[in-house]
Amino acid sequence: MFHTVTKSIEWGGRTLTLETGKVARQACGAVMVSYGNTKVLCTVVSSRESKEGIDFFPLTVVYQEKHFAAGRIPGGFLKRESKPSEKEVLTSRLIDRSIRPLFPKNYYNDTQVICTVLSHDLVNDSDMPALIGAAAAIAISDIPFSANLAGSKIGLIDGNFILNPNYKQVQESDLELVIAGTHDSVLMVESEAYELSEAKMLEALRFGHEAFQPVIKLIEELRSEAGKPKRIITDNHDPELKILIKNFVQDRILDAFKVQEKQPRRELLAQIKEDTLAHFTAQEYDINLVATKLKKLESEIIREQIVKHNKRIDGRDSKSIRPIECEVDYLPQTHGSALFTRGETQAIVVTTLGSSQDEQIIDSLESGEIKEAFNLHYNFPPFSVGEVSMMRAPGRREIGHGKLAWRALRPVLPSKDVFPYTIRVVSEITESNGSSSMASVCGGTLSLMDAGVPIKSPVAGIAMGLIKEQDSFVVLSDILGDEDHLGDMDFKVTATDDGLTALQMDIKVTGINFEIIETAIHQARQGVHHILGIMKKTLSEPRKELSHNAPTIFTTQINKDKIKDLIGPGGKHIREICDLAKVKIDILEDGTVKIFASNKDSLNIAIEMVESIAGEPQIDQVYLGKVTSVVDFGAFITLPGNREGLLHISEINKNRSESIHDNIHKGDTLWVKVSGIDNRGKVKLTKRDIDQETGQEIVATASSDE
Repeated sequence: MFHTVTKSIEWGGRTLTLETGKVARQACGAVMVSYGNTKVLCTVVSSRESKEGIDFFPLTVVYQEKHFAAGRIPGGFLKRESKPSEKEVLTSRLIDRSIRPLFPKNYYNDTQVICTVLSHDLVNDSDMPALIGAAAAIAISDIPFSANLAGSKIGLIDGNFILNPNYKQVQESDLELVIAGTHDSVLMVESEAYELSEAKMLEALRFGHEAFQPVIKLIEELRSEAGKPKRIITDNHDPELKILIKNFVQDRILDAFKVQEKQPRRELLAQIKEDTLAHFTAQEYDINLVATKLKKLESEIIREQIVKHNKRIDGRDSKSIRPIECEVDYLPQTHGSALFTRGETQAIVVTTLGSSQDEQIIDSLESGEIKEAFNLHYNFPPFSVGEVSMMRAPGRREIGHGKLAWRALRPVLPSKDVFPYTIRVVSEITESNGSSSMASVCGGTLSLMDAGVPIKSPVAGIAMGLIKEQDSFVVLSDILGDEDHLGDMDFKVTATDDGLTALQMDIKVTGINFEIIETAIHQARQGVHHILGIMKKTLSEPRKELSHNAPTIFTTQINKDKIKDLIGPGGKHIREICDLAKVKIDILEDGTVKIFASNKDSLNIAIEMVESIAGEPQIDQVYLGKVTSVVDFGAFITLPGNREGLLHISEINKNRSESIHDNIHKGDTLWVKVSGIDNRGKVKLTKRDIDQETGQEIVATASSDE
């Protein structure tokens, strides 16, 4: 019934298996990938007809995790998978960015790649198997594709590179790098690093590229045995029409791209497009073909100006960075805020500090529910690019840009032991013409320092572009939106003065070599140093004190046996403290109590209430206690925190009473001082020299004779 083809290799200490012919046979291509006991089904389907009226490739990539893969039931009210998690969105983007450049430029057929995690061994991440499976499914399908590709994940522990580190190793690693490419080029890079040097990062990239070469060979073997003939794509090539359009609009396009402001330039280009379409459709040329030729002509004209004449759209040379303005404490009621403006790109970035109760709960396939104490959210409203559109929930782009900024800043954040706050950074993009994610990194650094978060070092970021013509190339620093659109690479680099913290590279051609990557990283580092210098003129280090708007944290330690008393039946006591004092309280298993208060008055009320329930008596401290029993030699008194002490008859007053029962009775409340605690923990009390009206100690005064 099945014609199954299976190929396997040992890769990174585990067996990687590609199998086709048994599952999802009606897809254009389907491959089951196994890595360890993690299994991912990867399929691709592409429509037979080209989509009319578009000039882009309509590719959709969906990576999805089924909770049954790890023997789990989804959390929340609905016990089924619904909205994609952040991990699913980011992995979908990672696969899309890797495979998209290898489809033909004139291929406009609806295409969908779906990668479904069916089994998860909780050791081996499923993202690399999904990427490899997607590439293999396309390779064996009839869908046109220019080359086989693969990818790998690289870690760095104790100076040694690790291929496809498991979850535990990732937590210990100084680097998490994902690289994808073909036999001789790189297509996609994404990484988080703890201030890694340029040389070490380049070494990691080469290691990763070499590591996935056996996988490319494995995919080639699978295709040779199970592949289908590729579709033939016709190209509407009309050299005469291209010449006619060029003669009609070339001078106008050159003039339009001399306008440095984004919106006026776009208005001119829109008018040129309208005039061109009207002119040539009147001559019965296909409107979609004319639009495609015009778009390609715009790209060629600008690329020629950059490569041959070193002239960019806004007049800069290849290494120059647009003017930068920085401002902190921009919003008076926030914990930390910054306004970062670079040319026509601008971000308002805000830092908010909270308690551990504000941590993000994530329903993770591999770990169940986990908590994240640092969150960075990126918002891109339509007004930032002068457009009108529906306001929707954050899409893949917003999630991806936010995660890149998160990766850039996380390596410099203090540990939870040093800074026990939950940190949320929000980047509101107010203008965009160039990399708004890198503006979020720069603004995020400033807002964190403005809030008083003791980050290790300031971080800045820059977006690099590429114009590649045959053997010549130009790397562009701080690219504009149009340069991103018309160029061959979007390479984002973030770093401190001491090293790299994040990379993200997307390629629009069929790959680049390591010479270009090395040039881009080195040029980017120069740009980062320039930006950091400007940022430091505004704020060079974290403020010494937290904002007066930020919550105050008080940490104390109680006996572990008192935790249940502090919480109370059904949480009664802790709720009463939080409601009355207007605070948040975290209680750890070791007896650590953290009180988060908005002001000192609330904090003092909460401290007093906590100590009254769970506090330990301190020597020489005066307490108001309640008499629980009276015996001939003294009275037993319960202090705040339910700790009992003995008030011996000799400590009631200076003149010993004949009978203690004449003065003290069960149920009385007395001010007493802790005079000592013996080796067995028994508390000794005294009432002598304690004013029973005020609880104050009576200070003896010298007599007149003296």
